[in-house]
Amino acid sequence: MEKVRKEDSCEVYCFDEEKVNRVKQQIEEHETLDIVKVFKALADDTRLKVAYALCQEEELCVCDVSNIIGSSTATASHHLRLLRNMGLATYRKEGKLVFYSLHDEHLKQLITLAFAQRKEITL
Repeated sequence: MEKVRKEDSCEVYCFDEEKVNRVKQQIEEHETLDIVKVFKALADDTRLKVAYALCQEEELCVCDVSNIIGSSTATASHHLRLLRNMGLATYRKEGKLVFYSLHDEHLKQLITLAFAQRKEITL
């Protein structure tokens, strides 16, 4: 367990009831567990690469995804199916091919911002 450093804590206890109640209400209005699922899905390195690839293209077939992430089609399919089952991706079949895309623009923005933030940190 990390020790709390003196400079990391307030020297005076301050409780702003109005702010606390306002933020608590805003948090309670949202389904935070649904948001946690998104972050858990993207916390896996391979799934994040898959999701990022889907940000770059409107849709990709399983074979293309497997080549992009350097895996077997079975592995790519597994990660794509997991994203689909979590409601983060959609798919369509065209003959024997299966094409995937991200579910919505907000998810694309989240992933794109995360990659942009990473670039800023390394500069």
